[in-house]
Amino acid sequence: MKRYLALSLSSGFLLAMAWPTYGLAFLSFFGLIPMLYLVEEINASSYKRKGLAVFLYSYLGFFLWNIITTWWIYNSTVFGAAFAIICNSSFYAVIFTVYRWSLSRLPRITSQLFLISFWMAFEKFHLNWDFSWPWLNLGNVFSEYVLWIQWYEYTGAFGGTLWVLLLNLIGLKWYRLYQREKDIKTAIKGYLPNLLWIGIPIGISLLLYQTHELSSKQVEVIVLQPNLDPYLEKYQLTNEQLLKMTEEISQDYLSSSTDYLLTPEGFLDEGTGFNLSNYKVGPFYLALKRFSAKYPRLSLVTGAQSYRLYPPSKEIPSPTANAIQSGGWYDVYNSVFQFENEQADQLYHKSKLVVGVEYMPYKAVLAPLMGEFLLDFGGTIATRGVQKYRTIFENSNGIKTAPVVCYESIYGAYTTEYVRNGAQFLSIVTNDAWWGNTQGHQQLLSYARIRAIENRRAIARSANTGISAFINARGEITQQLAYGKQGALKATVALNDRFTFYTIYGDYLARWASFLFVLLFCISLSGRLKDKRTF
Repeated sequence: MKRYLALSLSSGFLLAMAWPTYGLAFLSFFGLIPMLYLVEEINASSYKRKGLAVFLYSYLGFFLWNIITTWWIYNSTVFGAAFAIICNSSFYAVIFTVYRWSLSRLPRITSQLFLISFWMAFEKFHLNWDFSWPWLNLGNVFSEYVLWIQWYEYTGAFGGTLWVLLLNLIGLKWYRLYQREKDIKTAIKGYLPNLLWIGIPIGISLLLYQTHELSSKQVEVIVLQPNLDPYLEKYQLTNEQLLKMTEEISQDYLSSSTDYLLTPEGFLDEGTGFNLSNYKVGPFYLALKRFSAKYPRLSLVTGAQSYRLYPPSKEIPSPTANAIQSGGWYDVYNSVFQFENEQADQLYHKSKLVVGVEYMPYKAVLAPLMGEFLLDFGGTIATRGVQKYRTIFENSNGIKTAPVVCYESIYGAYTTEYVRNGAQFLSIVTNDAWWGNTQGHQQLLSYARIRAIENRRAIARSANTGISAFINARGEITQQLAYGKQGALKATVALNDRFTFYTIYGDYLARWASFLFVLLFCISLSGRLKDKRTF
């Protein structure tokens, strides 16, 4: 028992120590080996309930991985942190439990292929269902090692997931060789050719890095970092005061050649937000127009809360509409506006929402059971509205940017929708202050570097408390403003109109893996390969 526990916890610790932005990514190439060995040992043991044993032991390892890497959710929501860590650990434990089951029904090599396809299929599923939390998808582990993953423009982050899983299975083979030969020199000699699986992808990446040319077509962008405490300070300011702050912080950077000024997610958030039916009426909008008139070339891209009221009706007016007790319906949005002098306002509603905080999954079932409890940990039963398509903001000079909001920047294929709609660079607006000065805000910035490589799009990132930054199309951070500092950054951002292979085809590796998983699962049920040694 102690030996199995040690194996499980070793995997959890190695995976945690590989994670950005504090870890050593190469540890991920070995992190799953103890867990894989554990599964095979239990499968060959005299345990009566082998599946249960694998689940419990693997759960402990994955729990350790999850709690070390994402404990900081606690700063925003205690229940949310517990829910995310416990559930996510369970999901990965289920993968290994089913893998153990496949070992008794398929040849080892085929079972390992089953494991790869199941893991990748789960990661794809985890990107799209109501409890989506893809923070720990394996391909994210290399976000700080951009020189290794320039080939993500062809595979996306799923290429990294496949890379990690393959190398761990190869490592397990090496360890089995060592067990059999009882000679470390022989085992190392046998493993050396497999180092090509590490060296070749890195070599290809370095070649792509050297040959990739950044676009000469550029646009001048300023990103604002107001550094407002969302728990105490932010909601005490009016929109007029926030607009004045914007001008004061950026005045040393603004010029007649500035094209864009970005402010963070939810920056204009006075009261209940903008009523989309009449927000152009009132002193704030007049102040906004006076500001725009000073800089006629400037496009202000800013986060804001907004809402839409509907008249009373028996039919719900939208899938996300919330009922008003006195009658009628309303939608509330986490929005981004683009304001430009003498140009029509442009609007986008954040559509990848944070579970429990911005929307309630399976609301009809869970709201009656957990509504008040969710309110206690910072969530809401008032689900925010979304939109089906990705809006692109285009300024008067024909420059197009993508208004990516916070959590949306974790999603690879989702971000490609902006690019396919014409975005020449990505504008990420976010508020990471909820987690405090932890790894949370650092990791979210780091994951954005992957989005830059996948689509070969430069990124301008405005974060409330930091880290605001500029990222080029190679995934390199060219400028950044430290966490907890008020200020602004200014840079010329390269524009790109070309699509990468990944932009066009998205998560094709995951789709293929999902198909293969279903096929192998059906074969496992049939038991047709049970007594065969090869696939």
